Amino acid sequence: MTGDDGFVAQVREDPKTAELTPRERAIVAFAERMTREPCQLSPADLDSLRAVGLDERGVVQVTAIAGFFNYVNRVADALGVGRDAEP
Repeated sequence: MTGDDGFVAQVREDPKTAELTPRERAIVAFAERMTREPCQLSPADLDSLRAVGLDERGVVQVTAIAGFFNYVNRVADALGVGRDAEP
């Protein structure tokens, strides 16, 4: 999407040190928390998105997109999609 593989690798490797805007940083942190600790999310996590300018529609969009990718990745992992075939 960015066309910059180095940037994508940096965000993937360590989003805390990647060169992100405050808004991007909040979105990445929310998506990571939603992925790793979904049952620990609280209204404060949603407020962190609002604090960087997302309106209710934006909050729902970020949540839905992160949730969709979590779902698709889990289904792919369960089915072995993308793994090399064993000899």
